[in-house]
Amino acid sequence: MSKPVNTTRNFYQVLVNTLVANITTSFLWFALTFWVYLETKSALATGILGGTYMLFIAFCAIWFGTIVDQRKKKWVMTFAAGFTLAAFAIAGVIFLAIPREALLNLQQPYFWIFSCVILAGAVVENMRNIALSTIVTLLIPKEKRANANGLVGTVQGIGFIITSVFSGLAIGFLGMGPTLIIASTLTALSFVHILFVRIPEETIAHDPELQNKKVDIKGSIAAIRAIPGLFGLIIFSMLNNFIGGVYMALMDPYGLTLFSVEMWGIVFGVAGTGFIAGGILVAKFGLGKNPVRTLLRMAIVMGLLGAFFTIREWWLLYAVGIWLYMVLIPVMEAAEQTIIQKVVPYKRQGRVFGLAQAAEAAAAPLTAFAIAPLAQFWVLPAFENPATRESYSWLLGTGEVRGIALIFLVSGLIMVALALWAFGTKTYKRLSKSYQSA
Repeated sequence: MSKPVNTTRNFYQVLVNTLVANITTSFLWFALTFWVYLETKSALATGILGGTYMLFIAFCAIWFGTIVDQRKKKWVMTFAAGFTLAAFAIAGVIFLAIPREALLNLQQPYFWIFSCVILAGAVVENMRNIALSTIVTLLIPKEKRANANGLVGTVQGIGFIITSVFSGLAIGFLGMGPTLIIASTLTALSFVHILFVRIPEETIAHDPELQNKKVDIKGSIAAIRAIPGLFGLIIFSMLNNFIGGVYMALMDPYGLTLFSVEMWGIVFGVAGTGFIAGGILVAKFGLGKNPVRTLLRMAIVMGLLGAFFTIREWWLLYAVGIWLYMVLIPVMEAAEQTIIQKVVPYKRQGRVFGLAQAAEAAAAPLTAFAIAPLAQFWVLPAFENPATRESYSWLLGTGEVRGIALIFLVSGLIMVALALWAFGTKTYKRLSKSYQSA
C-alpha cells in the first residue's frame, strides 16, 4: 500500500477535526448527564443513560466497522459529522417545543425521546473513531503507530478536559437550551471543516468476502480467529469497560455530593489532564516490546485505583484518583489499537475494530445496568441506617455516600483479580507470540 507524501500532515488534520467533533459530542453528553441528575436527583436515570449509550455502541459498532471497510475514510468522516449535526438540531427543536415540566418527567416519553435523539448523534459520531484507527494504519508507518495512537489519546484528553469544564459551567450558568445551541454550532463547524480535509486513499482495500454485506459479523469473527489469541485481546480490553460501567453509573452522583456542578465540571476537567499525560507518555516512549503485557499491568493498577480512591470521603483523594485513572486509559487503548494495527490486514481492520468496540462497549452496560439499581434501591438505602454506616466506618470512613464507596472498592478488587488471572492463561502467551512474530 503506497503512501503519498505528507501523509503525517494529513493525519494531523484529521486528528484536529476529530478533536473538535469529540469535544462537541462529549460536551453535550456530559451536560445532559449533569442536567438530568441535578433536575431529577436520580442515579438510576444517569445509569440508564450511560448504559444505553454503551449498549447502542455495542449494537452498532460491527455495522460501523463494516461501513468503514466498505467506504473511503473521508466519506465515513463526512457522513458521521452530518448525521450528528442533524440529530443535535432536532434535539434543540424538541427542547424548545416541549414544556420543561413535561420534558423532565421520567414517566413521560418526552424526556426519553429527547435523550435518545442526542444519544443517536453521539453514537454515530463514534463511527469516526473506528475510521481514525484505520487511518493511523493508512497514513502512519508501522514503527510509529504506537506513538500516533498516543497522540490520539492526547487529543481525547484535551477534548475531555474542555468538555468536562465547560459542560458543568454551561449547565450551571446557562442552562440546557444555550448548551444545545453551542453544541450544534460546533458540530456545524466540524462538518464544514471535514469537507476540506484530504485523506489520501486512491482506492478502497476491498475484501472479496465483504461484497454486498451491510453487517459482516462472520468476516469480523473470521479475521479475529485468524490471529492466535486475538479474541483474548478483546477480553483483556473489556476489563477497563467492566469497571467503566461502575464509574458510568456512580462517578457523577458521587462527585456531585462533594462539589457543586460548576466545581465538579472543573475538577473533572483538571483530572482529565491525565488523558494528556498518558497519551504523551505513549507518544514519547511507546508501549514496550509487548503491549499485551503493558495492557494487563495497567488493568491491575486501574483496579487498585478504583478500589481505594473513595476509601475516605476526601475530595482530594477522589480527584487524584480520577486523574491517575485518566492516565491509564490512553495507555490501555493505545496498546489494543497498536496490536490490531500490526497483526490484522488493513482491509479487515474496520470490522475488527468494530467488533472489538462492540464487545468492550457491551461490558459497560452490563455493569451500569446492574450497579445503578443496586445502588439506588439497596446499597444507598442500607447506608442511610446509622448502624450500617458505623459498622463499615473502619473500612470506608464516614460521609454521605459510603455505599457508593463500597461498590467502588469491591469492583476494583474484582478487576485486579481478573487481570492477575489473565497473566497465567494460554491466551496471553499466544497473543504475545502473535504480536512478536507479525
